[in-house]
Amino acid sequence: MDVLQSVTGLFLGLFMWLHMFFVATILLGHDAFWTVARFFEGYFFFGRSLPWLVSLFVAAVSAMLVVHAWLALRKFPAQWKQHAAFWRHMGRLRHGDTTLWLVQVLTGFAMFFLAPVHLYLMLTHPELIGPYESADRVWSGRMWPLYLVLLFLVELHAGVGLYRLAVKWVAFRDPRRSLRILGRLKWAFTVFFLVLGLLSLAAYIKLGIEHADRVGEPYIPAWIKTAP
Repeated sequence: MDVLQSVTGLFLGLFMWLHMFFVATILLGHDAFWTVARFFEGYFFFGRSLPWLVSLFVAAVSAMLVVHAWLALRKFPAQWKQHAAFWRHMGRLRHGDTTLWLVQVLTGFAMFFLAPVHLYLMLTHPELIGPYESADRVWSGRMWPLYLVLLFLVELHAGVGLYRLAVKWVAFRDPRRSLRILGRLKWAFTVFFLVLGLLSLAAYIKLGIEHADRVGEPYIPAWIKTAP
């Protein structure tokens, strides 16, 4: 069960980092994000968009999230005495990684309630992924507060989780030096993806405000509009 929890956590952590890169293509332009969205719908393979392909992938990620959360819950303090024992332990030990475990518990608990909202929207409306469509959802659909909170929860949880996986499963010749390097990398990646996420969210909000009077209009690249 511990290995399965680690494998699902590794998959979800790496997926969230890749997902952030995909979402951030809006910073490269509307056509860049449109291309990425249509790629996952099979547009460039089948000659037309198949949004249900995205729904299948979202369903698989959702199932992985449920399995990972179920496995992680067995380690959460379930009774008041367990909570009290953990807080005493953390206070006496004053160990950084013990505090990071608490960060994972709190962020994971919050994500269990907030992440399904986004996943459900992607599962049921995969066709509404695009420059205008996503910007409308963020701004006119008033989803930006949820995405802002999720950004911090996900990046903290993923960064700490991947760090703890390396500490748990990798054998280091010089543990002290390796832990220092891993700690710096963890925070470097977390800060990088937080900045990238905030810039991307700001871009969607800006586009959503500009497109607020045309909510529901899909984005169509100029080269398609002018194609014979």
